[in-house]
Amino acid sequence: MDEATAIAVILFVILFPIVMTPVIMSAGGRSDKLRNALTLGTSTVTFILTISLYPVVMNGEIIQLTLFEILPDLEISLRLDILSFNLAAIASFIWLLCTIYSLDYMAEEHGGSRYYPVLVFTLGSCLGIFLAGDFFTLFVFFELMSLISYILVVHEETEQALKAGYKYLVMTIIGGLALFLGIIITFELGGTVSLGVGTIIDEVTFLSFLAFICFIIGFGMKAGMFPLHVWLPDAHPVAPSPASALLSGVMLKTGAYGLFRVIFHAFSVEVMQANNWDIVLGVLAVITIMLGSAVALTQNDIKRRLAYSSVGQMGYVLLGLSILNENAITGAMFHIFCHAIMKSCLFLAAGAIIWKTGKRLISDMGGVGREMPYTLGCFSVAALAMIGIPPLNGFLSKWTLGLGALDANITVYAIVLLISSLLNALYYLPIIVPAFFEIIGEDKGANAHAHGHGHALNFNVQDVAPRMLAPMVILAISTLLFGLSPINVQFELSQITSWFFLEGGIF
Repeated sequence: MDEATAIAVILFVILFPIVMTPVIMSAGGRSDKLRNALTLGTSTVTFILTISLYPVVMNGEIIQLTLFEILPDLEISLRLDILSFNLAAIASFIWLLCTIYSLDYMAEEHGGSRYYPVLVFTLGSCLGIFLAGDFFTLFVFFELMSLISYILVVHEETEQALKAGYKYLVMTIIGGLALFLGIIITFELGGTVSLGVGTIIDEVTFLSFLAFICFIIGFGMKAGMFPLHVWLPDAHPVAPSPASALLSGVMLKTGAYGLFRVIFHAFSVEVMQANNWDIVLGVLAVITIMLGSAVALTQNDIKRRLAYSSVGQMGYVLLGLSILNENAITGAMFHIFCHAIMKSCLFLAAGAIIWKTGKRLISDMGGVGREMPYTLGCFSVAALAMIGIPPLNGFLSKWTLGLGALDANITVYAIVLLISSLLNALYYLPIIVPAFFEIIGEDKGANAHAHGHGHALNFNVQDVAPRMLAPMVILAISTLLFGLSPINVQFELSQITSWFFLEGGIF
């Protein structure tokens, strides 16, 4: 693919979903089938074209394109490099699967003509973030994504959803203002906010430190970092389950991506380490990991438990970014992919359970695994991957992060990873084990004794429809394919990304 074609593809994958939004909205007033087909077609085309950029980045090419200038040295621009491709590919892949899942999940739900256009517009906004060529363009798409996804949070229109949406909106505004201030300071100190000019800020002053704090607030809020995570446990459970999967699996990653660009473009590894800013980020990461994991233990609502788990898991990515060596960056990059796969599968499975049985309290889910064996099978595989059981992908990402911590002689970080894995087991196994081995409802106690092997009499497969099941199966299989398999393209991409930013020169 030549450069002109690559540029056309980059523009298309961002603009096509945004342009299709009013088309899908208009179609929804005439035919649900047409609306759904257009949504699925948009997600499919966007994914295929995003993946088509793979040869470009593997050839080591970087595309930096200025679309137009707003003010001198302030522009709307695009960039394709190994990092932006990685995130865009992950996002479009998860989006396609969640769109397929939505077709049956949303069939009996209200507001479909609002849900699908918002879903598609948010896809375009996310891809705009990952393919932005400067911090200002990134900010524009970041705000578009944050504001439009509010509609997904409040979709159910219940009192709980509206309260969660209000909290999400307030935190979004706070994060956006902080991010805006950080970008203004960066522009003032460096004269540009482009990602293609080298390190923008190389002198440490009060203003540069203030910019760093503003970036931490703006991007850390979206990544679910302590203490800015407060919106997340309320917003994820109330959203429709495919939207929850996208909020956790993809949209949290926009915050981590932003911090990645801040560390390597606004500042540098040398500036971070010379001023102990890496320690600041590391402490916040450790608190985020431990807090998210510990609070998840106390949650009885399955989606709230998964939401707090996302807080802890994003802490792994932040931890890798704070260590700043090759293994740590590889582990952080690979865990972005792993978490997108694992948590999307978990939220889709949880949504299928709620959709099919009406049960969302973990204490009520005894025996559900025998009613919905395929759904719970997918949930179990993803949960074991989250714990870090080999040969699943979660083991490989934690292993690499642990190596990075030991390479940096920060043993306490490796210990935190081990403790977190134990906590993961403590809050996932109590879901999996009773789901397959507890007797359903009245069969507990005396009735179970009367029948002996009573569970065999209650095996009644009533799993969800294929269009809901297929995305879960694909994601569950992916945890194995991208684990300890001989050919692991995504892990190799993560290694290349690490080398690219630490050794190979990013400009």
